Amino acid sequence: MSTPAGLVVVDKPAGLTSHDVVARVRRLAGTRKVGHAGTLDPMATGVLVVGVERATRLLGHLMLTEKAYDATVRLGQSTSTDDAEGETVSVTSASGLEEAEVRSALAQQIGDLQQVPTAVSAIKVGGKRAYQRVRDGEQVELVARSVTVHSLEVVEVRREGGHVDVDISLRCSSGTYVRAIARDVGTALGVGGHLTALRRTAVGPYGLDRARTLEELADGFAVVPIAEAARAAFPAVDLDDDAAADVRVGRSLDLDLDGLHGVFAPDGEFLALYEPREGRARAVAVFV
Repeated sequence: MSTPAGLVVVDKPAGLTSHDVVARVRRLAGTRKVGHAGTLDPMATGVLVVGVERATRLLGHLMLTEKAYDATVRLGQSTSTDDAEGETVSVTSASGLEEAEVRSALAQQIGDLQQVPTAVSAIKVGGKRAYQRVRDGEQVELVARSVTVHSLEVVEVRREGGHVDVDISLRCSSGTYVRAIARDVGTALGVGGHLTALRRTAVGPYGLDRARTLEELADGFAVVPIAEAARAAFPAVDLDDDAAADVRVGRSLDLDLDGLHGVFAPDGEFLALYEPREGRARAVAVFV
């Protein structure tokens, strides 16, 4: 029996790359047509959305949705990667920082930001990943990008010798680097900073409540069917038979849409993603 098209929501463990997780899911699903939405670094844990079969075509659109994280920022130490996996670049005692200062600096990271991504990132520079250029000994300077941090809550502030550890929870737009937030807060406070822990708690509508560990998936492979996945991630439009027939051949529809929508046949089958363009609803991707 073939694996149905859909999404697998994985609770990624620390120590594995996102590619490692995809390889495991390929074996469990018995198909090579597997991909993921939104890379997690090896040190990071939490929600990694994996697409199987036709649902891999949903992933590019899911990557654009809001994400949520729990993280720990260490103030008083900078690293080459802005996280705990890099080499220490500088150490400055943070023992003199007041908690109010720390909270204020983190509050400045809420809203629309111009954020310079960490140099050790998957962004391509001249056709080559930035992290590969850094590994090859090159100096990489990335351009600031517009990102949005919708909310950021300081959960706990702890003093550990000369550094200060801050647990935070945040919701942000796609493309936001939590490592860069740690770096920028440390810079603003004059002591340097980096990320020591990162757990992604949600990608769009998919949270840890839907996620399964690789061990749990090995015991029982759980796939969110593609129709259910699309309804959860995008506003839905249920069509009549005539409109559904038009969608099957990629025709535009006379629908008033305000953004990307999933369109469905009368029997609930997921047909396509449509968006408004030139006064009509036009296909972005057809899945039948």
